[in-house]
Amino acid sequence: MTDSTTAVSVDVVLPCLDEAQALPWVLERIPAGWRAIVVDNGSTDGSADVARAGGATVVHEPRRGFGAACHAGLLASHADIVCFCDCDASLDPGLLPSVVRPVVEGRADLVLGRRRPQGRGAWPPHARLGNRILARMTRRRTGLALHDLGPMRAARREELLGLDLTDRRSGYPLEMVVRAADAGWRVRELDVPYYPRTGKSKVTGTWRGTARAVHDMRAVLSETAPSVRAGSR
Repeated sequence: MTDSTTAVSVDVVLPCLDEAQALPWVLERIPAGWRAIVVDNGSTDGSADVARAGGATVVHEPRRGFGAACHAGLLASHADIVCFCDCDASLDPGLLPSVVRPVVEGRADLVLGRRRPQGRGAWPPHARLGNRILARMTRRRTGLALHDLGPMRAARREELLGLDLTDRRSGYPLEMVVRAADAGWRVRELDVPYYPRTGKSKVTGTWRGTARAVHDMRAVLSETAPSVRAGSR
């Protein structure tokens, strides 16, 4: 981390459903001094115990859904900046400082990691197609020149809370982008390598999961966002 980023606190929210196999590698890659918040969304493989053993703060969110897990982590955070990252080892948390830096330096309000597949099987064709369609729809809806709705991202905690995000399913990441755009946020993309995940995907690893995610996100795009309240819950 550069001198411009050492004065801020950072929490990393890791939504988790049966990721015991991947968690040790992920937690080892969390930058020194940052707090990992693993949100257990009903795991049955001992993920919560693995997370605690790896030094993470564990939050239990009984309501199933990617958005439910992400938002529970956001509410549990108390850092200046909050990052979100999948904990299936498809993304390297060690790269998060580069995602955080534009926010700290005041060059962006929300930074998204644009996934760049590394190796065979890193991003199934159906998942990539669904993402491409949604990114195109998002560009039309928001005017933002985005190519990916990637799960690695960073923003200031109080401003995120002020967006009053309500989706608790797969539409949560898109709702964050749409409401940020409606609020006039500066949204920026940075390339990040995307690796084959460890273990079985619970969302985009199948056509059915991808279709469900696309359905949830299309619903978000059809909604009119309410006015944003800065720094509120």
